[in-house]
Amino acid sequence: MSKKVIPIDEEIQLQENRTIVSKTNPKGIIEYTNDYFEEVSGYSKEELLGKAHNIIRHPDMPKIIFKVLWDELKKGNDIRVVIKNLAKDGRYYWVITNFFTVYDEEGNITGYYARRKAVPKHVKAIIEDLYKKLITIEKETDMEIAENYLREHLKNYNTDLQGFVEYLFGKDKELIEKYLKQEVSDQDILDFEKKLNFKKNKE
Repeated sequence: MSKKVIPIDEEIQLQENRTIVSKTNPKGIIEYTNDYFEEVSGYSKEELLGKAHNIIRHPDMPKIIFKVLWDELKKGNDIRVVIKNLAKDGRYYWVITNFFTVYDEEGNITGYYARRKAVPKHVKAIIEDLYKKLITIEKETDMEIAENYLREHLKNYNTDLQGFVEYLFGKDKELIEKYLKQEVSDQDILDFEKKLNFKKNKE
């Protein structure tokens, strides 16, 4: 039995030009990790392969986010989510993750493929605030109320969880796609922050 990891308040700064990659079977058991996954998480390939992907789940992550994630994946829908992960040494790291469904020739789901990159500070700050509220609700009440809160929050943006992530990257898919392809510029970020400040001023 593996030793329980105790979280510490120290963030791992990811390299923006590198991507963390993994693949799981339909039950979330890890079948593949790339070198950067191992480097950041602190686990060796031998420690990761055959383990449930929640080996890197951070306790600051609301359960409802993973419920929404798995609900979409089981429907065969690809999804983007911002996630806080836990490294073997207790440090944490934030990633924006693209989840893709893998099928066999008969159209059956055979697993899930994920690409992860660093999260810009302004996106991380907003997501972190939302997740803290959801964690508090889950601890004080239950998942159903947390789900209702999340749904009402997303209604403010007339979107779902993935749409909200895309909004944070620039209110459409263009900026997030550029970011994942390592083509985002400082001006893109500045333009986004202006949009966000404009929204705050209106509120």
